[in-house]
This record gives sequence, structure tokens and C-alpha cells, in this order.
Amino acid sequence: MENIADQMLEQVNTVSDAIRNIAEVNDIDIATAPKNLVWQDGKVKLYHFENKATLKAKTPMLISYALVNRWEMMDLQPNRSFIRKLLSEGIDVYVIDWGYATSIDRYKTMGDYILGNINDCVDYILDTHHIDKVNLLGVCQGGTFSLIYSALNPDKVKNLITLVTPVDFESNEGLLFRWAKDMDVDAIVDGFNGVVSGDFLNTGFDLLKPMNKTRKYMALPKTMQNKDKLMNFLRMEYWVADSPDQAGETYRQFIKEMYQQNKLIKGEFVLEGLPVDLKNITMPVLTIYAKHDHIVPPATTRPINDVIGSKDKELMEFPGGHIGVFVGGRSQKLLTPAVAKWLIDRD
Repeated sequence: MENIADQMLEQVNTVSDAIRNIAEVNDIDIATAPKNLVWQDGKVKLYHFENKATLKAKTPMLISYALVNRWEMMDLQPNRSFIRKLLSEGIDVYVIDWGYATSIDRYKTMGDYILGNINDCVDYILDTHHIDKVNLLGVCQGGTFSLIYSALNPDKVKNLITLVTPVDFESNEGLLFRWAKDMDVDAIVDGFNGVVSGDFLNTGFDLLKPMNKTRKYMALPKTMQNKDKLMNFLRMEYWVADSPDQAGETYRQFIKEMYQQNKLIKGEFVLEGLPVDLKNITMPVLTIYAKHDHIVPPATTRPINDVIGSKDKELMEFPGGHIGVFVGGRSQKLLTPAVAKWLIDRD
């Protein structure tokens, strides 16, 4: 009887702690590193982060995140922030905020994003700092965009870093790459009236490892007992839920010409009439992949070094998954300092 009573008391305390912690949550704050809006074109914004540390690299770095999900993952919270760590290591950081696509953006193409938005942001930084080249860091799909941009504009990029970036879409290692090959992307884009739902895309990502979400919610009662763990959970859920819809024509083009036809690595990709030859990428390149990445498997990333023209090129393996690259403890201790040192050594 005493054991039963003790168990019941423990459960009551567990529920009480959880209720108290939930009741004390007033706001879910992410991406709180101080920054200034310095340029804007419609929905697309360019932010410059404030940095009190001594700059160790004079050349600013521009981050191009994927269109899927939001760049705030890179500054999820103060002690789990890829961006804050870069700042503390002496790197001057800008980030592109792609905004939220609506029906007016349905015909926006990859060319609009790469030759338009990325190039405009690069030009702003070059003009502001009176320099000729910028450091470019591309994440996931934003890394693929950065490869294309760098191949077409090698004179504007001093150093290129790709982070969990796919370039060889022929691989069948990840479910996403298998599914995309048989996807009727026209039906999807047209079915969503030209703007592909962010919720639809998130459902697809959940199905890549469906038990992950189940395990996460099964552990929620215990998570709620600890205020810090609860806030970590809520920040991540907030970020996942805040997934932008996709401009239909860009989504259509990316699925067809990358996932289904693998044109970029084959040397067959043409952007707005401009052939994209990855051999034109001759600046120093750091390619980072995550060993246990189920969204962008290593086999889709490692070939970057085989197809670019750079002599100074390096592959770096991160011992984690796709999201751990940004928020994991090893990211703070190992990866981000290594990225900063790589840039500083080549400044």
C-alpha cells in the first residue's frame, strides 16, 4: 500500500510540476540575437547582426537558408545558437529572411531567388563595406542555391561554405530522394493553386521517420516537469509550425530539375538562360555534412568536392543529424568554432 501511495504522490507531483511550468510560459522566444533590418525587397529581408566581439575576419558572411522552414533555427535560443557562436568567434554575420510566400509569389522562380534576391543582398553588403567579395554560407536548399550563385558569380564570393547541402540528387539513401523521383509535382503545385502548403511539406518530413514524433510526444509528460526542457521543446515546436508556404514555380523547378533530373551535378542546369558549371567555383569551399542526416544524406553532399573547380576544398563530417548541426551541444563546442577558424584563416 505504501508503494502505491508513493507512486500516486509522485504522479500528483509530476502533474503539478507540469501544470506550473506550463502556466508560467508567457511567450516562446526564438531568434533573439540583436539584429537590424538593413535591406528589403517585398517580403525578402536582409538582417545584419550586432556584434560586440572583436572582428577576426574582415569579410562579412551572408547566410542563405532554405526556403523550407525558417532561418531562426540558427538562433533558436541564446545557448543553442549557431549565429551567436559565430558572432562570439569574431565573424560579421548577415542573414536572408525569405519571408512567407503568398498567392502573389506563385510565379516566383529559382532565378528570382538566386539572380535576384541573393545577388541584391550580396551587392548591398559589397557596397556597404566597400569590398569586392563576400563570404557565403548556404544551408540545405539554400546551399544548393549558393552553389548555383557562386558558379555564376565567382567574382563576388571570397569563401563558400555549404551546410547539409544536396548536390547529387541521384542517391536513393534517403526516403525524400526516393519519393521525389516519382512525385507528380505538377499535380501538387496546381492542387495548391500555385502556393504549396508548408503544413503539407512538414507532414512529408514527419513521415521520413514517423516514430520520432511519437517518441517525442510520449516523453512530453516528463519533459514538462523541467522548465528548461519544456522551453526547448516549445521553441522547436514553434519553429516547426512556422513553416512558410512555397512559391509554386520554384518548388516545381527544384523538384523536377534537381530531384528528378539531377541536372546540377550533370552540368545540364540552366538558370534564366545561363548555364551553371560548378567547375567555375574556384574559391575556397568548406562542405559540411551530418553523418546521421536522414533528410540530406551524406552521399548527396560529399560529391560537391568532386565537381567544383576549387583547389582549396575541405569535407567536414558532423557527428549528428540534420537539425543537430544547428542546435546540438557539439555544434557549439566543435562545429561553429571550426567554421569560424576556417573563415579567419582565409580572410
